[in-house]
Amino acid sequence: MAESSNAEKTEPASPKRLKQARENGDIPRSREVATFTVLMTAGASLWMLGGGVVDKLSTTLQRGLSLDREQITNPSLLIERVIADVAGVMLVCLPLAIAIMLVAVVSPLLIGGWNFSAKSFMPNFGKLNPMNGLGNMVSTNALVELLKAVAKTLLVGAVAWYVVMSQKDAVIGLAVEPLGAAMPHLGGLLAKAFLTMVGALGAIALLDGPYQIWHYANKLKMTRQEVIQESKESDGNPQIKGKIRQLQREMARKRMMSNVPTADVVVTNPTHFAVALKYAENGRGAPRVVAKGTDEVAAKIREIAKENKVALLEAPALARALYKHTDIDDEIPEALYSAVAEVLAYVYQLRAYTKGTSDHYPDRPSKLAVPPEMDPFNPASQQKH
Repeated sequence: MAESSNAEKTEPASPKRLKQARENGDIPRSREVATFTVLMTAGASLWMLGGGVVDKLSTTLQRGLSLDREQITNPSLLIERVIADVAGVMLVCLPLAIAIMLVAVVSPLLIGGWNFSAKSFMPNFGKLNPMNGLGNMVSTNALVELLKAVAKTLLVGAVAWYVVMSQKDAVIGLAVEPLGAAMPHLGGLLAKAFLTMVGALGAIALLDGPYQIWHYANKLKMTRQEVIQESKESDGNPQIKGKIRQLQREMARKRMMSNVPTADVVVTNPTHFAVALKYAENGRGAPRVVAKGTDEVAAKIREIAKENKVALLEAPALARALYKHTDIDDEIPEALYSAVAEVLAYVYQLRAYTKGTSDHYPDRPSKLAVPPEMDPFNPASQQKH
């Protein structure tokens, strides 16, 4: 079975696919929900504002059928009167129009939200393909739309029949009522019938809304291969990223090795650890770690240090503590100040002896003050952690 088949689309749509769909104007929509909200708003508005609208229309009609001699002989006065009457009718109908317009604008927030896509305005000649049209006619979505149309017809028809039959006596009684009382009564019957039938559409909208959300999510589902491919496109190929990380580590190692010749001393374990220290020439701040490593990297640090005549000092506990508790360019921990001070004093005395400015060969530090909890190989450190 092909990977693009619906049977294999088991993964929910990714945020990237959902974003692309919205950019293309593809969002969940329910015509039933929009129709129901607009019609219900129109019916409710007419129910509340209908009396004022009817009164204004009745007054305007009466004025339009009565003209005085001056208006008949002066067309400009007649035009002004017509304009005033039309403006009055528009003004009284304005709240109804505003209510319907606001609901029409806000109703998309119920499902899908607002969305503007310039791509929706671009011509799509694929929609003119008759084969695509035939495919849409026999699709599952077309069957659902057909069932909805049949259900709306049956439901609204049944409700309309019930309303008419339940109000039959009241409708017949309108014939014997005075005109002044019959008109409001008729308006009330019509409004009640309208709202009842629109309410029946609410049942369709209540089912169609969740269905459209489910259908949209199901349509945008992805295959496992599509998810993997999108991940590669977004995050990069894992093999390429691994290669980049390897190159970055090599570059960082080269930069670190270039700092070894500038170090004052390299403290070793003697073979497994090596940490290069440098003290600022201005004497401000604590000594910093300019390079560190284990095994092969430690061996390379020692080799470069020997080539550049950088002092090497074997101090296993101090080397392990420095490696464990510092990173490159970090100042040494305060707990190791005393031990490192002894090391640097030894190095400076050794330099003076080598240059001939001192006749005393310094004693190599043997017992450095390294707190037990700083040494990762010390049992006290392991118990603490």
